[in-house]
Amino acid sequence: MKKNLFIAFEGIDGSGKSTQVKLLSEHLQEAGHKIYTTVEPTDSYIGSIIRNIFNHKIEADHRTIAGLFVADRLDHLLNKSDGILKKLEEGFTVITDRYYFSSYAYHGAHMSMDWVIEANSLSAGLLRPDLNIYLDISPETGMERITSGRGSLELFETAENLRKVKDKYFEAFEKLKSVENIFITNGNRPPELIAGDIWKEISK
Repeated sequence: MKKNLFIAFEGIDGSGKSTQVKLLSEHLQEAGHKIYTTVEPTDSYIGSIIRNIFNHKIEADHRTIAGLFVADRLDHLLNKSDGILKKLEEGFTVITDRYYFSSYAYHGAHMSMDWVIEANSLSAGLLRPDLNIYLDISPETGMERITSGRGSLELFETAENLRKVKDKYFEAFEKLKSVENIFITNGNRPPELIAGDIWKEISK
Protein backbone atom coordinates (compact mmCIF):
# COMPACT_ATOMS: atom_id res chain seq x y z
CA MET A 1 0.00 0.00 0.00
CA LYS A 2 1.51 3.35 -0.98
CA LYS A 3 1.91 5.98 1.71
CA ASN A 4 -0.28 8.83 0.55
CA LEU A 5 -3.55 7.84 -1.06
CA PHE A 6 -6.49 9.81 -2.41
CA ILE A 7 -9.75 8.02 -1.61
CA ALA A 8 -13.24 9.25 -2.51
CA PHE A 9 -16.49 8.03 -0.97
CA GLU A 10 -19.65 8.28 -3.08
CA GLY A 11 -23.25 7.27 -2.53
CA ILE A 12 -26.66 8.80 -2.04
CA ASP A 13 -27.24 10.75 1.16
CA GLY A 14 -27.96 8.50 4.11
CA SER A 15 -25.56 5.79 2.92
CA GLY A 16 -23.26 6.12 5.94
CA LYS A 17 -20.30 7.71 4.18
CA SER A 18 -19.25 9.85 7.17
CA THR A 19 -19.11 6.77 9.40
CA GLN A 20 -16.96 4.91 6.89
CA VAL A 21 -14.65 7.93 6.42
CA LYS A 22 -14.10 7.95 10.20
CA LEU A 23 -13.47 4.20 10.43
CA LEU A 24 -11.12 4.18 7.43
CA SER A 25 -9.23 7.20 8.77
CA GLU A 26 -8.64 5.34 12.04
CA HIS A 27 -7.41 2.24 10.16
CA LEU A 28 -5.00 4.26 8.03
CA GLN A 29 -3.68 6.27 10.97
CA GLU A 30 -2.87 3.01 12.74
CA ALA A 31 -1.00 1.97 9.57
CA GLY A 32 1.15 5.12 9.77
CA HIS A 33 -0.68 7.50 7.43
CA LYS A 34 -1.17 11.22 8.06
CA ILE A 35 -4.86 11.81 7.32
CA TYR A 36 -6.68 14.81 5.90
CA THR A 37 -10.46 14.50 5.48
CA THR A 38 -12.58 16.92 3.50
CA VAL A 39 -16.08 17.35 2.08
CA GLU A 40 -17.83 19.43 -0.55
CA PRO A 41 -18.92 22.14 -0.83
CA THR A 42 -15.84 23.96 0.47
CA ASP A 43 -15.72 27.05 2.68
CA SER A 44 -14.99 29.21 -0.35
CA TYR A 45 -17.22 31.98 -1.73
CA ILE A 46 -18.64 29.50 -4.24
CA GLY A 47 -19.24 26.93 -1.48
CA SER A 48 -21.22 29.51 0.51
CA ILE A 49 -23.42 30.19 -2.55
CA ILE A 50 -24.09 26.45 -2.91
CA ARG A 51 -25.08 26.20 0.77
CA ASN A 52 -27.39 29.20 0.39
CA ILE A 53 -29.07 27.43 -2.54
CA PHE A 54 -29.57 24.33 -0.37
CA ASN A 55 -31.00 26.54 2.37
CA HIS A 56 -33.41 28.11 -0.17
CA LYS A 57 -31.89 31.59 0.34
CA ILE A 58 -30.87 31.71 -3.34
CA GLU A 59 -32.83 30.29 -6.26
CA ALA A 60 -30.93 28.54 -9.05
CA ASP A 61 -31.65 26.03 -11.79
CA HIS A 62 -30.04 22.61 -11.99
CA ARG A 63 -27.47 23.54 -14.63
CA THR A 64 -26.35 26.54 -12.58
CA ILE A 65 -25.97 24.36 -9.48
CA ALA A 66 -23.87 21.86 -11.46
CA GLY A 67 -21.63 24.63 -12.77
CA LEU A 68 -21.11 25.98 -9.27
CA PHE A 69 -20.17 22.52 -8.01
CA VAL A 70 -17.59 22.11 -10.80
CA ALA A 71 -16.04 25.50 -9.92
CA ASP A 72 -16.05 24.61 -6.22
CA ARG A 73 -14.37 21.28 -6.94
CA LEU A 74 -11.52 23.05 -8.74
CA ASP A 75 -10.99 25.17 -5.61
CA HIS A 76 -11.28 21.97 -3.56
CA LEU A 77 -8.37 20.59 -5.61
CA LEU A 78 -6.18 23.63 -6.15
CA ASN A 79 -6.64 25.83 -3.05
CA LYS A 80 -3.13 26.95 -2.01
CA SER A 81 -3.65 26.39 1.72
CA ASP A 82 -5.82 23.30 2.06
CA GLY A 83 -6.54 21.96 -1.42
CA ILE A 84 -6.38 18.21 -2.03
CA LEU A 85 -3.30 18.44 -4.28
CA LYS A 86 -1.48 20.56 -1.67
CA LYS A 87 -2.26 18.05 1.08
CA LEU A 88 -1.08 15.13 -1.07
CA GLU A 89 2.16 16.99 -1.79
CA GLU A 90 2.60 17.43 1.98
CA GLY A 91 2.42 13.68 2.44
CA PHE A 92 -1.17 13.34 3.66
CA THR A 93 -3.56 10.60 2.67
CA VAL A 94 -6.72 12.48 1.66
CA ILE A 95 -10.19 11.03 2.17
CA THR A 96 -13.14 12.96 0.78
CA ASP A 97 -16.87 12.47 1.18
CA ARG A 98 -18.08 13.26 -2.36
CA TYR A 99 -15.76 14.16 -5.20
CA TYR A 100 -16.29 13.22 -8.79
CA PHE A 101 -20.09 13.08 -8.87
CA SER A 102 -21.11 15.40 -6.07
CA SER A 103 -22.35 18.05 -8.49
CA TYR A 104 -24.80 15.44 -9.72
CA ALA A 105 -26.05 13.96 -6.48
CA TYR A 106 -28.52 16.79 -5.87
CA HIS A 107 -30.16 16.91 -9.27
CA GLY A 108 -29.61 13.51 -10.83
CA ALA A 109 -33.13 13.39 -12.15
CA HIS A 110 -32.59 16.44 -14.34
CA MET A 111 -29.30 16.05 -16.21
CA SER A 112 -27.68 13.41 -18.39
CA MET A 113 -24.75 11.38 -17.10
CA ASP A 114 -22.73 12.23 -20.22
CA TRP A 115 -23.06 15.94 -19.40
CA VAL A 116 -21.92 15.33 -15.81
CA ILE A 117 -18.87 13.31 -16.88
CA GLU A 118 -17.93 16.04 -19.36
CA ALA A 119 -18.41 18.80 -16.77
CA ASN A 120 -16.17 16.95 -14.34
CA SER A 121 -13.50 16.06 -16.89
CA LEU A 122 -11.24 19.01 -16.00
CA SER A 123 -11.06 18.01 -12.32
CA ALA A 124 -10.65 14.35 -13.20
CA GLY A 125 -7.82 15.30 -15.55
CA LEU A 126 -6.03 17.06 -12.70
CA LEU A 127 -6.48 14.25 -10.18
CA ARG A 128 -8.25 10.91 -10.11
CA PRO A 129 -8.82 9.09 -6.83
CA ASP A 130 -6.75 5.99 -6.14
CA LEU A 131 -10.06 4.40 -5.17
CA ASN A 132 -13.71 5.42 -5.60
CA ILE A 133 -15.81 3.69 -2.94
CA TYR A 134 -19.55 3.57 -3.58
CA LEU A 135 -21.85 2.59 -0.71
CA ASP A 136 -24.91 0.98 -2.25
CA ILE A 137 -28.13 1.24 -0.25
CA SER A 138 -31.80 1.39 -1.15
CA PRO A 139 -33.36 4.87 -1.45
CA GLU A 140 -35.85 3.92 1.25
CA THR A 141 -33.02 3.10 3.68
CA GLY A 142 -31.32 6.33 2.72
CA MET A 143 -34.43 8.43 3.32
CA GLU A 144 -34.99 6.71 6.69
CA ARG A 145 -31.43 7.57 7.76
CA ILE A 146 -31.71 11.16 6.49
CA THR A 147 -34.98 11.88 8.29
CA SER A 148 -33.78 10.32 11.55
CA GLY A 149 -30.53 12.29 11.49
CA ARG A 150 -31.53 15.73 10.22
CA GLY A 151 -33.97 18.42 11.18
CA SER A 152 -34.68 19.27 7.54
CA LEU A 153 -33.99 17.89 4.08
CA GLU A 154 -31.75 19.55 1.51
CA LEU A 155 -32.81 20.63 -1.94
CA PHE A 156 -34.38 17.89 -4.10
CA GLU A 157 -34.06 15.17 -1.43
CA THR A 158 -37.08 12.94 -1.76
CA ALA A 159 -37.26 9.16 -1.85
CA GLU A 160 -38.17 9.32 -5.55
CA ASN A 161 -35.17 11.52 -6.38
CA LEU A 162 -32.81 9.37 -4.30
CA ARG A 163 -33.92 6.37 -6.35
CA LYS A 164 -33.20 8.21 -9.62
CA VAL A 165 -29.81 9.41 -8.35
CA LYS A 166 -28.90 5.86 -7.27
CA ASP A 167 -29.69 4.56 -10.77
CA LYS A 168 -27.60 7.32 -12.33
CA TYR A 169 -24.63 6.55 -10.08
CA PHE A 170 -24.61 3.02 -11.45
CA GLU A 171 -24.86 4.38 -14.98
CA ALA A 172 -21.84 6.57 -14.27
CA PHE A 173 -19.71 3.84 -12.74
CA GLU A 174 -20.55 1.51 -15.61
CA LYS A 175 -19.32 4.11 -18.11
CA LEU A 176 -16.14 4.84 -16.16
CA LYS A 177 -15.16 1.29 -15.21
CA SER A 178 -12.27 1.19 -17.65
CA VAL A 179 -10.67 4.40 -16.35
CA GLU A 180 -11.59 4.52 -12.66
CA ASN A 181 -10.66 2.27 -9.76
CA ILE A 182 -14.14 1.59 -8.40
CA PHE A 183 -15.28 -0.51 -5.45
CA ILE A 184 -19.01 -0.95 -4.80
CA THR A 185 -20.10 -2.40 -1.47
CA ASN A 186 -23.46 -3.21 0.12
CA GLY A 187 -24.20 -0.47 2.64
CA ASN A 188 -27.22 -2.23 4.15
CA ARG A 189 -25.07 -4.03 6.73
CA PRO A 190 -23.44 -3.23 10.09
CA PRO A 191 -20.82 -0.46 9.67
CA GLU A 192 -18.01 -2.70 10.97
CA LEU A 193 -18.62 -5.30 8.23
CA ILE A 194 -18.64 -2.62 5.54
CA ALA A 195 -15.44 -1.14 6.98
CA GLY A 196 -13.79 -4.58 6.88
CA ASP A 197 -14.58 -4.98 3.18
CA ILE A 198 -13.27 -1.48 2.40
CA TRP A 199 -10.05 -2.13 4.31
CA LYS A 200 -9.47 -5.38 2.39
CA GLU A 201 -9.92 -3.51 -0.90
CA ILE A 202 -7.51 -0.73 0.07
CA SER A 203 -4.93 -3.20 1.37
CA LYS A 204 -4.66 -5.00 -2.01
